[in-house]
Amino acid sequence: MEKPAIAGGTPVRDTKIFYGHQYLDEADYEAVLRVLKSDYLTCGPEIGKLEEKLCELTGAKHAVLVSNGTAALHVACMAAGIGENDEVITTPITFAASANCALYCNAVPVFADINEKTYNIDPDSVEEHITERTKAVVAVDFTGQSTEIDRLKEICQKHGILLITDGAHSIGTKYKGQPTGSLADMTTFSFHPVKTVTGGEGGAVMTNDDALYQKLLLARAHGITRDASLMSKEPDGPWYYEQVDLGYNYRMTDIQAALINSQLDKLEKFKARRKEIVKRYDEAFSQLPQVVVQQEIPESDTTRHLYILRINPERLTIDRRQFFDALAAENVCCNVHYIPVYYFPYYQKLGYKKGLCPKAEKLYEEIISLPLYYAMTDQDVEDVIAAVKKIAEYYQK
Repeated sequence: MEKPAIAGGTPVRDTKIFYGHQYLDEADYEAVLRVLKSDYLTCGPEIGKLEEKLCELTGAKHAVLVSNGTAALHVACMAAGIGENDEVITTPITFAASANCALYCNAVPVFADINEKTYNIDPDSVEEHITERTKAVVAVDFTGQSTEIDRLKEICQKHGILLITDGAHSIGTKYKGQPTGSLADMTTFSFHPVKTVTGGEGGAVMTNDDALYQKLLLARAHGITRDASLMSKEPDGPWYYEQVDLGYNYRMTDIQAALINSQLDKLEKFKARRKEIVKRYDEAFSQLPQVVVQQEIPESDTTRHLYILRINPERLTIDRRQFFDALAAENVCCNVHYIPVYYFPYYQKLGYKKGLCPKAEKLYEEIISLPLYYAMTDQDVEDVIAAVKKIAEYYQK
């Protein structure tokens, strides 16, 4: 008889722990309340304050705030001039928005395979997929680890294409000592609740390029400008504005910006705690032959958004789903990041088929996202480790 997908005995903990959770304190509440009592709920001073703070944090020249991380990717593609039948290379191991942003511009997402040790997009695979139609690469800092940015920049410059980094996971990460956000032609951030800092929702695009910056400003706000230098006629008065392009209402509110401003004041302690947890996990799991720990490139000083544990099918009698269920039975509630984008029915209808990226597809079958967030206690961390060890040892071949 097969063993059930539980490790038997009493669960390692009585209460459930989830894979991610925001952390808010009194300073956050007060920051939001100040805005609610002010004259501006949107288009107010918190927006400029946050854009300035993000530039200081990353070293980028410009920041453009938007309503969420998906909007950030969309306006980045718009600013890059991506259009019908252009190709945009990205990774399948990401949230769908990293590829959907190309579809929003009537372009074609092209999926490059991953590095099987770091799980980030493989620069060699990127170069293999470049054609005369390639307009940009959207490289994802998966789990928070920086991509091989130097190699990707070299490839993009060689072929005359733009490099956009999806930094939704990597705020606080550094590459060769330089923060993510100023390294690519454009970098996008997300402030979703499970990210390192949150605004409930919200996003940003960082760039050093003045021309891209102007295009981003138009794209986020209906294509409307009050800049007289961009207008077709002399303004009729101080109320005058013109729509000079087709844009969207992707503006962030001052409520969100105030919360993110407050959260960024805690970034250093958020980073430190996440690194402590990752270090403890790595120490524990690197000793287990039944699982595999994600590797990092030495250039990346990573603030990890996700902790990915990969099971080793050759050393276990159960598969990923059973391992996942066994963790849930121990009250450790995990997730999986990510289903390869082209597996989704919508992409299948567009003609994408399984088999495009063998390394990414194999990775998907074997990964679990363990709990990782600032407010985890040391006991929470040890409980997760105990649950993984209990299951790995119970089901070892």
